[in-house]
Amino acid sequence: MTGRAPAGSASGTTARRRGRPPRTESADTRDRILTAARDEFSERGYEKTSVRGIAKSAGVDSALVHHYFGTKEQVFEAAITQSFGPALQAPRAIEEGPLDGVGERLVRFFFGIWENPATRAPLLAIVRSALTNETAAAVFRRIIATQVLRRIAVQLELPDAELRAELAAAQLVGTAILRYVLRIEPLASADPEQIVARLAPVVQGHLTEP
Repeated sequence: MTGRAPAGSASGTTARRRGRPPRTESADTRDRILTAARDEFSERGYEKTSVRGIAKSAGVDSALVHHYFGTKEQVFEAAITQSFGPALQAPRAIEEGPLDGVGERLVRFFFGIWENPATRAPLLAIVRSALTNETAAAVFRRIIATQVLRRIAVQLELPDAELRAELAAAQLVGTAILRYVLRIEPLASADPEQIVARLAPVVQGHLTEP
């Protein structure tokens, strides 16, 4: 008689669960992992977050996190892409009207996201991680460059379009960091309309002026 466990035994089930997850794993598992990752990165920052901690928070084995997303960096990128989703629609602000009003449209769109508590919280987590960890910063830069700035530059169809888009982004992101992350006064308490009024001409100049 061998020591091999029957196929339906607990040890047989455990053996099957090692490595790749069973096919019956639902899409809900992936979403649960992603939600847990976003919460962990938000609460602990990039450096203190681990794949094991994400798995524990999601109620799954670490192998499932690696199966769906790969490394911690890849988990972070997936969490960023989901959390940053509304901001990735920024190029549409350029499509929706003439270029002579693009500065105001872009500023209103950008700060509309930041002023909404539901969309501000995940953005804060992303920016804080990017400011304190080079790996997180590299992921953040890659997403901004490929999914926002280049798409804006293509629509401008002007000389130095990429530089123009980057300067406009620097104006917006820099203001957001001072207002929402560092909370420097009086900017932190300024009326959003006042911010739009002051920034719109500057962003417009970066994007379209000679």
